[in-house]
Amino acid sequence: MNERPNVSLSLHASPAFAHPLDPLTAEELVKAASILRAHFDFGPALLFETIELLEPAKDVVRSFVPGMPIERKARFNVHKRGSTGVWRGRLDLGTGTITKVEFLADARPMISPEEFMMIEDVAKADPRFQEAIRRRGIENMAYVCVDPWSAGNFSVPGEENKRLAHTFVWLRMSDLDNYYAHPVEGLNVVVDVDKLEVLRVDDHSAASGTFVPVPDTLINYDADLLTDFRKPLKPLDVVQSEGPSFTIEGNKLTWDNWDVRISFNGREGLVLQQVGYTVVGLRRPILYRVSMAEMVVPYGNPDGVHYRKNVFDSGEYGFGKLVNSLALGCDCLGHIHYMDVVLPDMMGNPRLIPSAICIHEEDAGLAWKHFDFRSERTETRRMRRLVISSITTVGNYEYCCYWYLFQDGAIEFEMKATGVINTAACIPGSEQKYGTEVAPGVVGHIHQHVFCMRLDMEVDGPDNTVVECDTVAPPIGPDNPMGNAFYVEQTPLTSELKARRRVDFEKSRYWKITNPNVKNWVGKPTAYKLETPSAIQSYTHPDGPSGKRGGFVYNHLWVTPYDPEERFPAGEYMNHSSGNDGLPAWTAKDRPTDNTDIVVWHSFGLHHIPRVEDHPVQPCVLCGFKLMPVGFFNGNPLINLPPETNKASKSNTQGAACCHS
Repeated sequence: MNERPNVSLSLHASPAFAHPLDPLTAEELVKAASILRAHFDFGPALLFETIELLEPAKDVVRSFVPGMPIERKARFNVHKRGSTGVWRGRLDLGTGTITKVEFLADARPMISPEEFMMIEDVAKADPRFQEAIRRRGIENMAYVCVDPWSAGNFSVPGEENKRLAHTFVWLRMSDLDNYYAHPVEGLNVVVDVDKLEVLRVDDHSAASGTFVPVPDTLINYDADLLTDFRKPLKPLDVVQSEGPSFTIEGNKLTWDNWDVRISFNGREGLVLQQVGYTVVGLRRPILYRVSMAEMVVPYGNPDGVHYRKNVFDSGEYGFGKLVNSLALGCDCLGHIHYMDVVLPDMMGNPRLIPSAICIHEEDAGLAWKHFDFRSERTETRRMRRLVISSITTVGNYEYCCYWYLFQDGAIEFEMKATGVINTAACIPGSEQKYGTEVAPGVVGHIHQHVFCMRLDMEVDGPDNTVVECDTVAPPIGPDNPMGNAFYVEQTPLTSELKARRRVDFEKSRYWKITNPNVKNWVGKPTAYKLETPSAIQSYTHPDGPSGKRGGFVYNHLWVTPYDPEERFPAGEYMNHSSGNDGLPAWTAKDRPTDNTDIVVWHSFGLHHIPRVEDHPVQPCVLCGFKLMPVGFFNGNPLINLPPETNKASKSNTQGAACCHS
């Protein structure tokens, strides 16, 4: 977890804003917190879940010219220590006034990063917990680790109307030991986070007096504890002798034909805005705003209380709040540009996360190639991609978020999941129906990671239509006498209910976002295709407590008309949520989605059956999606790439020296 620096460091590191979409600066966070403290007058009991930019209306942003005055406004969610509920509202930083405020008694703020260790300390100080630990023969309480999990909404008596953490327990054997190798099974502490009190200590083995043994095999990953390293390979250096090809002005990045604004907030993390591609001097918009708006990790084990493992890592903790500071030559390789992030902490003070965003270029392999066997000439071009990335640690897991911009106009998002799998204890060698024994006595339970991407589209302008494309093979007959025919059947998704869609492998289904008002040179609407290689089947029942809260997982595609208040697919307030807010509720209104300002929501993810190879640290596993131009350009946009040869390349054998010969 990132340590909180002092306020002066954050102020010193915070650049001034220059554009309506620039995130709030440290100075603005200080001012906003001061306004809120004066208004609520709760003293140190006032806690801050969110202070973030209230993004201006789209027409204001689109008409902005550098030098124009900028109105700066903020959204906020605050709460009071010791009580339940959230005050949400808006404030005007220019006038120093709160313009809107309302109290939501049923809303629960996220569990903040600062509260993680508070929850552990409260749990470990409880005599009932200490006694349960001693019953298991554990004497050193300093090495006991209590991880706070969001408690969900399971209608457990006594848990009503509270903000809770439901915890799981592990044990270290030494200061740097991997405690996830030593789960303490059957012991859970339920903590009232608002009051910092233990609500309940559940020792599920107390009645029988028998316990699943705590696995004691040392299985570590820290470099100071490992002694046997494989022989290193020879250096593989990325050298850009003339520096990178991109430029950064404030939060605006320009590279090749691309330009994009980079933003960040405590809930979504990395956000890309106003993504455009310039063709022959004409800038063409593609995306107004794109972010990972929610994610959920449902576990598939019904035994004991493992059914409670259904965590919304974005909406219940704040994905951006847990972002890492990245290390040069380790997390990021090559000629790197870093961007710092400033977020408010729980007390409303600006917290600096240095080098939270990494920007660099990578070779992306062949762009195109052809050998003409008649002329015996070869033409070859290589392509680069621009990488914009950040990495977030949520408890045991790392989520590595990569945006790729390709020279051919494609946009790709890749999620690399790594870190330590969540573990439980089992009897060594026992049958594990709902998981995999990854080490003697250590089991990793089957689970999924489901992400939902919010794609605020503007392909060649604000009014777009999503078209579903299915490949159809007609039966053998007069129209298909040889049985070889197949074609693409296109169906516009003109309303929200029609646009609740799932992938269909048998139809090679894909979707394209078209602009019916702009035509390419063959008279067809310009468009971008959504490629969905990581769409997965959800196994959490939609009528169960967890399924009700994450309805976005049951369709791979949703389309809604743009509404600035419809930001998160499972709802605004996820902690202990009921499931009444979000995409299923919004799209039930069946609003028109044809030739209008639309938001496309794509759910995708990882189906994770743990392997022995995933322990003690899981090698990166990948998922994501791609936006590819389809009829957006008049021909191959890479045809004019210069025929360059990489002069640093070497070969031990003879080969052609040129990209054209």
